Amino acid sequence: MPSKAKTGKKLVIVESPAKSKTIAKYLGEGFIVEASIGHIRDLPQPSELPAELKKTSVGKFAVDIEHDFKPYYVVSPDKKKKVTELKAALKDADELYLATDGDREGEAIAWHLLEVLKPKVPVYRMTFGEITKEAIQRAMGNLREVDQDLVDAQETRRVLDRLYGYEISPVLWRKVARGLSAGRVQSVVTRMVVDRERERMAFKAASYWDLTGQFGAESGSFKAKLAAVDGAKVATGRDFNDNGELTSRNVAHLNEELATSLAAGLQNADFRVRSVDTKPYTRRPAAPFTTSTLQQEAGRKLRFSSKSTMQIAQRLYENGYITYMRTDSSALSDEAITAARRQASELYGPEYIPQSPRVYSNKAANAQEAHEAIRPAGDSFRTPAQVAKQLSGDEFRLYELIWKRTVASQMGDAKGSTATIRLGAVSADGRDAEFSASGTVITFPGFLAAYEEGKDETRGDDDSDEARRLPNVAKDDSLTAADVQAVGHETSPPPRYTEASLTAELEKKGIGRPSTYASTISTIQDRGYVRKQGSALVPSWIAFSVIRLLEQHFSDYVDYEFTADMEGDLDKIANGQEAGASWLRHFYFGEDSDPGLLSIVNNLGEIDAREINSIPITDEITLRVGKFGPYLESSAAVVDPKTGEIVESARANVPEDLAPDELTAAKAIELMETAAPEERVLGADPHTGHTVVAKNGRYGAYVTEIIPEMTDEELANQPVEYYKNGKPKPPKKPVKAKPRTGSLFKSMTVESVTLDEALQLMSLPRALGEDAEGNLITVQNGRFGPYLKKGTDSRSIGSEEEIFTITLEQALEIYSQPKQRGARAAVPPLAEFGPDPVSEKNIVVKEGRFGPYITDGITNITVPRATSLEELTREQAVELLAEKRAKGPVKRTATRKAPAKKKATAKK
Repeated sequence: MPSKAKTGKKLVIVESPAKSKTIAKYLGEGFIVEASIGHIRDLPQPSELPAELKKTSVGKFAVDIEHDFKPYYVVSPDKKKKVTELKAALKDADELYLATDGDREGEAIAWHLLEVLKPKVPVYRMTFGEITKEAIQRAMGNLREVDQDLVDAQETRRVLDRLYGYEISPVLWRKVARGLSAGRVQSVVTRMVVDRERERMAFKAASYWDLTGQFGAESGSFKAKLAAVDGAKVATGRDFNDNGELTSRNVAHLNEELATSLAAGLQNADFRVRSVDTKPYTRRPAAPFTTSTLQQEAGRKLRFSSKSTMQIAQRLYENGYITYMRTDSSALSDEAITAARRQASELYGPEYIPQSPRVYSNKAANAQEAHEAIRPAGDSFRTPAQVAKQLSGDEFRLYELIWKRTVASQMGDAKGSTATIRLGAVSADGRDAEFSASGTVITFPGFLAAYEEGKDETRGDDDSDEARRLPNVAKDDSLTAADVQAVGHETSPPPRYTEASLTAELEKKGIGRPSTYASTISTIQDRGYVRKQGSALVPSWIAFSVIRLLEQHFSDYVDYEFTADMEGDLDKIANGQEAGASWLRHFYFGEDSDPGLLSIVNNLGEIDAREINSIPITDEITLRVGKFGPYLESSAAVVDPKTGEIVESARANVPEDLAPDELTAAKAIELMETAAPEERVLGADPHTGHTVVAKNGRYGAYVTEIIPEMTDEELANQPVEYYKNGKPKPPKKPVKAKPRTGSLFKSMTVESVTLDEALQLMSLPRALGEDAEGNLITVQNGRFGPYLKKGTDSRSIGSEEEIFTITLEQALEIYSQPKQRGARAAVPPLAEFGPDPVSEKNIVVKEGRFGPYITDGITNITVPRATSLEELTREQAVELLAEKRAKGPVKRTATRKAPAKKKATAKK
């Protein structure tokens, strides 16, 4: 067979179209750049397997658990066309370059392409940390083969996640709720959020007091705080534990009475300086960004979610503005160090540059991946001003953050001095009171001229005295005192995690990979395990049930240390120190005394679902996680204040926006006492005899009828069906009749609705009659109010009450008018949040066709289902809009109508 003629074409495959456009600019003639658009194949759902495989060892997971856990991959349906296009492009090429990202996932994408395309031409693996001309040229000089160890590591993770999810999730479906999911990292991250909420729920506040005063000297005045009484240090929040107990010895714990009397006794006291202590102050710059620290800082400074940060960073990387954004390394290349030092010197002066370059090492528990830190792309950096016109608002803000952090990392230390003044006096009752004040004066800003790192919320007293200049005083100087007053404090519970602080904690514990933190935090919110309250992450009650079940029956799989060790094992596979198949065999089947996942699942025993879904709030009130959400149930008999009847097992709904730590014993009792009746009997329908009740449901109040079940006698009298051979068929289970229901009008309540009103509501939709063409016209109530319906033509009407009064003639009159679109009276917004920090236009929430949505007049985003309008905050609205902008405009593909087929003419 003759060999294929050379074409001179070289096919380069990357993941994304944006990346393909950028890289194409830097490659020479003859290169064709195509995008795979992510992974081209994956594990199918077991239900999608061929029939002959469903009953084999592959059938349960689409992974052959009996033959080295070999995955059964299929090309994704939406990628079949792309694969065909790539194969066609490969036919005309002499060489194939796989230029997907250089991490494990990128290596796996390259391997899948190799397996599916089956090239018969030379294949080269090309990787680069930034998309610049210099980087592409360097990459072409460092070509290699696909790294099978990295592929094995990524494949092991994929199989591991399938085993974990498919074995544990069904247990959650049976014992907690359908549709829940467990995940190797997501379940551990959920546990961290739940554990923090448990700490807050168990927390007991302690009260303590101190004094503050304004003191004056000839050179100026300053504020100072009481530090000691009679030589004993004054207790602060740090001296108490979470049970409200004083843990420090030899401290003065002031209560309100002692503090107030001391303040009164110091009103005319003779205050003097007792000591002045001055120490040099030095502060070093933070390291350049890793994936984790970028997400943290963008969350603190820009209010971006982790997901939004990574989406924007991806675009900046693909368009050649920054280096690769998934990295654990804080190191800079020699070229980057030179560029940063040169730019710092040009912008701030040579004195701002240290004599030798700064070198940074990784601090993460599981740092790996041989990438550089995230920095501006190129061997010389573009300043934010130089790229401002080429970037969107959010892209510019993130680029500026990365640029500042990179340049600052190679600048000199900030220097200054910290002074501490001790002053005191003796009160009228003889107690010695000593006050303290500290302040830092920066004499050389160093890196602070370019950048200062943000901070997360911390516990304890805020004694930050940076950048506060104190007057020049000396020992024994006399001071005037003004406004000496007692101040009360309470210890605070551990702060809830934000996305930034959760990311930092995950990295510290070595759980998961920093490159997946954003998607994991997004997943636990999408699953309903966690919601945002402002920027804080609050767990749902269903998350408590899930974590409780996992802790009791799958303890290792939500253990922090076990999960971190698992990451270490997976890193060994990536480094070629261990084989993925043997590791998976040990994980799933176990060895000797170490049971595997299969053994644990098969020996679960009885799991008490009621106990798993119950959390005691008081001795008599328990929170239950039910099918329709959380509710309170009292074991004590309660007297109905309206009827005087004794109600056993009274219940009350728990407001969706009530955080778990806010459900105190007092709040639970209040909810039980003020609970609306779950059900109120209105009477019997005179036509059917069925009891009609009004209820409070998850989606609002409604009325319904109770259809009694068939008696044993009625079941026995059911007609008997027979088989063809004359034998009687087993009796069929009767089909349960669907009860009529109707939502209450806005003007009605469960307590006020009458039987007649209920019967009217249950009779909807109401038929008004037919038009001249015989089309039936009905009137009914919908989500957006009452309306008429004729076939597919709907028309709104005025008020809910008109549903029962409008006539056919009035309806025909409405239909005789042209349908109004957009001419309705302006509806006021559901909420307003002030100007958006990016667009500077007013942010409002409006009711739309598909539910409430947030808009600034330019960008629209639907309010997430898990977030109620009442709990939606300005911070969330700004963040949701930022995420939507980060995704960029939706690309709509034009659909071309196929030409009509010509009819075949019959042959004569």
